[in-house]
Amino acid sequence: AAQLDFTLNELEEIRVATSEAVSNCVIHAYREQSGEIQLELKIQDETLSIKVIDGGCGISDLDLAKTAAYSTDPERMGLGLVFMESFMDQMTIESQLNQGTQVLMVKKPERSKDSNDDGQ
Repeated sequence: AAQLDFTLNELEEIRVATSEAVSNCVIHAYREQSGEIQLELKIQDETLSIKVIDGGCGISDLDLAKTAAYSTDPERMGLGLVFMESFMDQMTIESQLNQGTQVLMVKKPERSKDSNDDGQ
């Protein structure tokens, strides 16, 4: 991410969103069992894409999971997906029960967005 022209605030948002995505895998996907988490990062056209993939239990109701304060773990606040969605420009989730979940998060530096707007 440092290769792109992100501000310190944007880098912190990327860090928090990625941390939340990985935490969700650890806490929810494998439910205290061991499992693999894949992290794929790509920079293309001044845009950072982060993909977090697990082979865990999957999400049964994506709409409910995206609801603020909802969590399958009563000790959690249920804000992870809300933070991820608000901190990134784009977030998509694909999930299948007992197959796993793939989260794709995309962010472009604000400075790049501003310079692209000026040229049009």
